[in-house]
Amino acid sequence: MLKGLQKTFEAISKDSSVKVLLLCSKVPKVFCAGADLKERKMMTATEVRDFVNKLRATFSFLEVLPIPTIAVIEGAALGGGLEMALSCDLRICGEDAVLGLPETGFAIIPGAGGTQRLPRLVGRSIAKELILTGRKIDGREAMSMGLVNYCVHAGEAHLKALEVARNINDKGPIAIRMAKRAIDQGLEVDRASALALEEECYEQTLHTKDRLEALTAFAEKRKPQYSGE
Repeated sequence: MLKGLQKTFEAISKDSSVKVLLLCSKVPKVFCAGADLKERKMMTATEVRDFVNKLRATFSFLEVLPIPTIAVIEGAALGGGLEMALSCDLRICGEDAVLGLPETGFAIIPGAGGTQRLPRLVGRSIAKELILTGRKIDGREAMSMGLVNYCVHAGEAHLKALEVARNINDKGPIAIRMAKRAIDQGLEVDRASALALEEECYEQTLHTKDRLEALTAFAEKRKPQYSGE
């Protein structure tokens, strides 16, 4: 499955026609339950290390895709499953979702980005409590702490994700990519460097056909038709 994910993400990164990625599960009540512990027991320490390194690399690749990514969470998102969701730009869950990083209960730590992405999302103190205790939370609590963007009735997460995706899809494709780049990369540098990056990203939108189309459509009181140029 991991190889399949990596190949899919690589294909998406090369396909300019893809505007938004929704990451969801076909298995009822399970987004992704994390590692198979029975399989893990049969692996050597070297095999475990190699697998976790590949998992971390795959999630990092997902994180830096130039398009917006949305994790659609129904049911369990535990361990590596939650770490994958944390690698997405947005998270939408059903109210019966169960989210958590239980690794410390198995004498390890989250190794595919969880110790880094979770505190950047919900803050250091909350992240420490969730990771050190391994406590599982439901969708409503996840939303209250900022872990997810929306929590909807069970079974309706995909519909809400489609609504958000359509809203994004209506916007200028180049602007969306540049906004994501400015936010993600800007948060990793000092303020002056971040503002310089914002200027660079803004410049990328300035000389586009889409910007002119937006102004023309506004004047003509119609919906703009963006081409991504």
